[in-house]
Amino acid sequence: MAHFLVEFRMHGYAKEYARDVVYSVAKKFRVRGVTRKRVVPHISLYGPGRTDDIRKVISAVEKVGLRYALVPFKIKGFSYFNKTPKVIYFDITPSEELENLRWELSQELRKVSTGQAWDSQRNHAFHATIAFQGIDKKFSDIWAYLKSREEPNISQYLLRITVLGTGRRIICEYDLVLRKLLGRREALRKYWWRKTINKLHGLQGLPPESSTSLIERLKKIFGW
Repeated sequence: MAHFLVEFRMHGYAKEYARDVVYSVAKKFRVRGVTRKRVVPHISLYGPGRTDDIRKVISAVEKVGLRYALVPFKIKGFSYFNKTPKVIYFDITPSEELENLRWELSQELRKVSTGQAWDSQRNHAFHATIAFQGIDKKFSDIWAYLKSREEPNISQYLLRITVLGTGRRIICEYDLVLRKLLGRREALRKYWWRKTINKLHGLQGLPPESSTSLIERLKKIFGW
């Protein structure tokens, strides 16, 4: 049986902002759950799951992805799961499109794999984790620190659906904007990412993004 996970990986300003918050919390409170490996801010869409044929998983992702183009959502504030162990996260406000995409993915993937209990539920708590391991005794301090910061209110589009395999290694990505299934090498190439962003800007009636505009946004984030 092959293990896999389906998620959306943040990009642009939202990615850099989320990474900054995660690393700040990890350093200030010495919690390493999220930072044990390279931080990749993301929203889980299905799984972790198991399948006897990963090709069926990829086909299901592509089938659902073909039905969508622009899928907006917002990163709006902080929240937490009040359980043991606790989980602190960025609260995600989904659009109707995102809710429907996640549910259709679940329905298709459950035909060809076994997932988690939450995958069979229509209502879903969309979130992106900030901290989770070893935080119970530090929770009050971490929560106070986050509430002292300006809460995020970031609009973003879900551009690609990422299928991960063992070790969270990218198997493929379905690009909703390009309407194309990208293999691992294509998914990691900057060439295809530029095509994705420029096509997105075209759909929004905006000019293609230049490297200069990206640098300017990073300056705003980190105060360069």
